[in-house]
Formats: sequence, structure tokens, C-alpha cells
Amino acid sequence: MESENLSAVTEFIFTGFPQLQDGGLLYFFPLLFVYTFIVVGNLMVFFAVRLDTRLHNPMYNFISIFSFLEIWYTTATIPKMLSNLISSQKTISFTGCLLQMYFFHSLGNTEGALLTIMAIDRYVAICNPLHYLTIMTPRLCAQLSAGSCVFGFLILLPEVVWISTLPFCGPNQIHQIFCDFGPLLNLACTDASVILVQDVIHASAILITSLIISLSYIRIVVVILGIPSAEGRKKAFSTCVAHIAVFLMFFGSVALMYLRFSAMYTPFWDTAIALTFSVLSPLFNPMIYSLRNNDMKDAIKKLLCPQKVFHVRGR
Repeated sequence: MESENLSAVTEFIFTGFPQLQDGGLLYFFPLLFVYTFIVVGNLMVFFAVRLDTRLHNPMYNFISIFSFLEIWYTTATIPKMLSNLISSQKTISFTGCLLQMYFFHSLGNTEGALLTIMAIDRYVAICNPLHYLTIMTPRLCAQLSAGSCVFGFLILLPEVVWISTLPFCGPNQIHQIFCDFGPLLNLACTDASVILVQDVIHASAILITSLIISLSYIRIVVVILGIPSAEGRKKAFSTCVAHIAVFLMFFGSVALMYLRFSAMYTPFWDTAIALTFSVLSPLFNPMIYSLRNNDMKDAIKKLLCPQKVFHVRGR
């Protein structure tokens, strides 16, 4: 009888969404627009890099992969958010919750690893430019890209498998807008100290990764400031300012979400931080990488209006 009670919870209810009668549709259409913009914007960046031979170098290759990951990163959560906004039953199955959590965080970990690689790439390009092409070879870039994906998807697998074995015997309300480690573990019938250990492990991984990236960019800035010509400094800064902006946005939202430990927020701020974490960075990345980069802007124009670009060049 006890084992039956322990395995009673087969689905979870999200409580972070407004009810349909409370204006759920008012949130549905803006979120749908944002999701559409994220998918279209990141697809444009991805195909612009892939189809323009001028952008076939390590920096743009990493940017295109990052943009491709951003599409799937948001797809892991936003479609379910949209369905919950127009549904009276805001539920998700136990298996669906584990899968959403696994893919969302695996893609996030892959992006974090890729941002680290991108920081190292800029470090080599600016601090050791004469050997850049011999170090960042196409083969090494392919290995680093594949390695970040393998790392991102394997590192969380044991933890998700372990969570799937935990008993969930009490309430089934997740006080969040998507499945996440903290809210889900709070519902498990297990020792609360396990949650603290999990928080410490995640926080340590976030801090170590952000420290490595920060040190790389600090060293890059020091080297750039030592360039004698103003034009040289401007050109060097232009190649890494977008990377720094994306890094600050990505890890800033991660820090808000996972480095709070025992700090408690109101439901409104919990939802706002979760949306920032899952939506903000993918939304602004296409704009950051294209608005300040003439090569990227030209490639996107060529992608959208190939005949017009051809005629202009023909003249």
C-alpha cells in the first residue's frame, strides 16, 4: 500500500501561469510573437553564415552553431508555455517533465560550453594572431563544436536518471512555468539536504565557467588597450564586443535563476526571472550579432534579397 502511494504522482500542474479567464490570451500572443522572432532571427543568422563563403571562419562558425542551439533551447519550453496559456489544464506528465528539463538544460549547458570556446577563440585571435589559423584549424573547430554538444547532453544524464528514480508522493504543483530541478526536487519525498547538494554543484559549475570566460575577456581587453593605433583598437574591439554582450546576458540570467540559494522571490518575480532566463538571450542574440557586424548584415541582406545584391554588384 505504501509503494502505491509513493508512485501516485504521474503528472504535474504548473501554477506560474494565469488562468484563461484571467487574461491568459493577453500573454499568449506576445509570447508567440517572441518565439516566432527567435526562430526566424536565429535561422537567418545560421543560414547567412552557412551560405556566405566570406563567413566561413571559426568565429562565424561558432556563432551559427550557437544560433542553431538557441532555436532548440527555446523550443524545449516555449511551445508548452503557449499551450498552457490557452489550456484550462496546465499539466505535464512525469516523463514529459523529465524530458523537458533534460533537453532544456542540456542545450543550455551546450551553449555555455560553446560560449567558453568562443571566448578562447577570440583570445587566440587577438592575443596570438600570427598563429591563429594554425591553431584554430577547421578540424579542431569541428571537434570543439561536437565536444560541446556531447558534453552538454551527457553531463546531466546521470542527474536526470537519478531524479526519475525518486518517489513523488505528495503535492504535484510546480510553482514555475517550466520543469526545473529546484521546483521538481521540492516535490520529491526525499531528504532536503539532497537539494542543497544539487544547488551547490550547479552553482559551482556556473561560477567556474563564467570565471574562465571572464578571465579570457579581461586578458583580451588588456591586450586591445595595448594596441598603439586607435583604428587597431576599434577593429579589435568590434570582433569581440558582441561575444561579451551575449556572455553577460546569458550568464547574467543564469545567475539570477540559479545563484540565489535560499533567497525567496514573489511568484511574479519568479516568473519574470524564468522568462528572462529562457527567452531574453535567444531573443536579442540575432540583433547583437547582426546590428554591429557589417559582414553579417551583408550576408543577411544577401540571404533575403539575393537578386538585388546580385544586381548591385553587377553594376
